[in-house]
Amino acid sequence: MLISTRGGGGVTASSAILRGIAPDGGLYVPEALPHFTLENIRDLCGLTYPERCQRVLSTLLDDYTFEELGRATAAAYGNRFERNNPAPLRTMCGNTHLLELFHGPTLAFKDMALQLLPHLLSMALQKNGVTDEICILVATSGDTGKAALEGFCDVPGTRCVVFYPKDGVSRAQCLQMITQGGENTHVIAVEGNFDDTQTGVKRIFTDKAFGLKLAEKGRVLSSANSINYGRLAPQVAYYFSAYADLLLRKAIRPGDPVHFVVPTGNFGNILAAAYARDMGLPIDKLICASNANRVLSDFIQTGIYDVNRPFYKTCSPSMDILLSSNLERYLFELSGRDAAKVVGWMESLRREGRYSLGPQAHSNLRGRMIGGWVGNDESMNTIQRAFSEFNVMIDPHTAVAYTLLNRYRQDTGDMTQAVVVATASPYKFGHAVARAFSMAEKDDFACCRSLARMSGQRIPPQIAALESMPVRHTAVCAPEEMMQSLNDLLLNPMKKAI
Repeated sequence: MLISTRGGGGVTASSAILRGIAPDGGLYVPEALPHFTLENIRDLCGLTYPERCQRVLSTLLDDYTFEELGRATAAAYGNRFERNNPAPLRTMCGNTHLLELFHGPTLAFKDMALQLLPHLLSMALQKNGVTDEICILVATSGDTGKAALEGFCDVPGTRCVVFYPKDGVSRAQCLQMITQGGENTHVIAVEGNFDDTQTGVKRIFTDKAFGLKLAEKGRVLSSANSINYGRLAPQVAYYFSAYADLLLRKAIRPGDPVHFVVPTGNFGNILAAAYARDMGLPIDKLICASNANRVLSDFIQTGIYDVNRPFYKTCSPSMDILLSSNLERYLFELSGRDAAKVVGWMESLRREGRYSLGPQAHSNLRGRMIGGWVGNDESMNTIQRAFSEFNVMIDPHTAVAYTLLNRYRQDTGDMTQAVVVATASPYKFGHAVARAFSMAEKDDFACCRSLARMSGQRIPPQIAALESMPVRHTAVCAPEEMMQSLNDLLLNPMKKAI
């Protein structure tokens, strides 16, 4: 069963996946996390990635059968991933590895959950006897939007609406979304940053009057953002898979600790790692990697979460976030699962833009996680150095994490085996990566061609095709107009579809 971070709960996993967000505004979390023994973890070594994911999810999704999850993971992680290997582990040197999560159809780690979520959702509809059309509503900082559009494209009984910050994503990320096909897909640019976009989507989800209007039309909202438990649970699996791969390579022995370094803005990816650790995976240090929008890094250092600060546009735009939605789930754990405390912190954030953990919860946080941040120049230097030293080209988000790992090792001398989570293909951020090599091209596609020549790689076909694909989605709205835009799209049959 799942419960809400704000006190409600008692719902099945399939019901939580359908709802996305709890009626009290909280996020769904397991009533109790399952436990994996070292023997359970060793058993993963002989399995394929879909089978590993099936094993992990069977402990996190209570009303899905093992057989149902097997069908879902086989369908999600089949031929849509490069070399049929969704989460390969690349060794850069003896004690440093990249968990490459960008080999799916949209070249970003969001595919790891969003190729699976439509299958989980389709089963959830049947389990709960729902016949309404499911409207998947998404706020994206760049990668979730395309991954959701791709995952739900022309899936019967669904419609997918994506809001993205108009000037807050890379050129490739933007083109991936606005050229998206499908009769049930809609993309709307928001004249603001990601926090404006995410706040608008949350406001829509908690508007009961709008929900009733949708119900009258036979429609119901759900989410493909990481606030949806169906997005979070599949992410736990790739941390177990990475550890199993380290065992297979004999880089570690069962029970040996491993550090994971995770670039994150909305806190979902590193939360999945924290859940994996609480489930028994031998993770030692969790390093939370931020860019100049360092609200999470400062929070870990001080115990104070404060969004009253400048917002920076960086070369790692998917992390340009100040309001980290998934942090609420971690607050629930830090507080000893005290929903009243979580409600108080969230209310303080709403009223004042800040809250303070207090000594005990902050001590719990410092004992579980390390935080740090990296500026653009350091990221660029790391991209260049990773290529010159290891012939590995990484994207700016991965560069933030890799920089912090090197900094941590220099400061501590701790050379424990470490996995850097690589979240996107460098070709999604061609202009930024080209800057690291002092390339003069201004056009993103020219940058990608130069990078491909330099590296001897081919440009991923998903990126190369964007240059000539027609734009299908041109709608733009102000943050305060998001509700009206969605209302026109879903409730006004005379309005031309966006």
